[in-house]
Amino acid sequence: MTDECISTTTIEYITKATLKMNTVSRSPTDSIHCEDEFGDRPDALGMGILGGEDPSTAANKTVNGVLQSHQTNGKISFEIASVARMPTERNAMEYNMNHKHRGMALIFNHEFYEIPSLEPRKGTNVDCEKLKTALKNLDFDVKTYKDCKLRDLYKHIEKAASQDHTDNDCIAVAILTHGEHGYLYAKDVMYKLENIWHYFTAHECPTLAGKPKLFFIQACRGDRLDPGIKLQKTETDGETFSEMTYRIPVHADFLISYSTIPGFYSWRNTTDGSWYIQSLVEELNRNGKKYDMLTLLTFVSQRVAVGFESCVPSRPIMDQQKQIPCLTSMLTRILRFNDKPNKTT
Repeated sequence: MTDECISTTTIEYITKATLKMNTVSRSPTDSIHCEDEFGDRPDALGMGILGGEDPSTAANKTVNGVLQSHQTNGKISFEIASVARMPTERNAMEYNMNHKHRGMALIFNHEFYEIPSLEPRKGTNVDCEKLKTALKNLDFDVKTYKDCKLRDLYKHIEKAASQDHTDNDCIAVAILTHGEHGYLYAKDVMYKLENIWHYFTAHECPTLAGKPKLFFIQACRGDRLDPGIKLQKTETDGETFSEMTYRIPVHADFLISYSTIPGFYSWRNTTDGSWYIQSLVEELNRNGKKYDMLTLLTFVSQRVAVGFESCVPSRPIMDQQKQIPCLTSMLTRILRFNDKPNKTT
C-alpha cells in the first residue's frame, strides 16, 4: 500500500461560474426605520450602509442585493429580508432534529478526470461506499454521483436546493476530489466551494433556513508538507420561551469540514481510502448519535493527527508526513444526531 497526493500543477482550467446575487423586493409596509445616527456599521470603507453618502441623495439604493433604502420625511427606511419558517426556538441550545426526515446527503465522488495533469484517485471508491453507509446509519437519504463535470455537478446541487426541505432536519454534502490553493476539481474544470454552498443560503433555499448545512471536503488545498514534531515525556511528567420571530444571517448554520488546512496536501491511501474519510466514517459509526458534531469532528482531527503518517519510502521527501483537518463553523447551536422514531416513513 502506498499513500498518494496530488502533484503541484499549473492552474490551466478556471471556471467562470460566479455567485448569484439576488435582489429581494419587499412590501413598503415591511420596513424598519433608522434615525440620523446609524448605530452599528461595518469596519470597511465603502461597505457601510449608504457608505458615507448624504442620506438626502440615497433613495432607492440597494445594499448587498438585499436591503433597499427609501427616504421618507427625512428618515431612511430599509426593507427587511425575506421571511422563512422558524425550525428552532430562538434561544434553543440545540438544533431541532425532530423533523420527519433527517434530510438529503449528496456525495460527489471523483476518481477520473479529463484534465491530463490529474492522476486517478485510487481508493476514493472505498471512501465513497463507507461514507454512504455511515450517513445512511444516521438516517440520511444518500445520493452518490461519480465523476461529474461541473455543469452536471451544478445541476445536482441546484436540484437539491430547489426541493422542499420543510420536513428535513438538515442537509449534508461531501466532495471527494483533487484540489489546490482554494479550488476544487470537477471532472473537467476547477471551481470554488463557495459556488456550491451558496445555493443553500437562507435566501436561495428558505426551507433550510435555520437548519444545519454540512459540507465534508476531501481534497488537497496546496502543495505544502507537514513533517510533524515528536512529543517526548520529560522526567517531570507524571503518569497519572422565545419570541415569535427573530432574524438570522443568510450565511448562518453552515459547517465546512476540510480534510486539511489551507496550503497543504491531503493524504489518501490507495487501498484503504483517505485518512480523513476513514476517520470521519469511524467517528460517525462509533459516536454519531452519542456526541455533538463539533465534538465528533474534534475526534476526527485527533484520529488523523495521531493515527496516520505517510508511507512513501521510494520518495523520502514525501515519507513520514502528517496531516491535520480544518473546520469552519457558522453553526449557531449544538448539532446532535438523535434516533429517528420511525425510519420507514
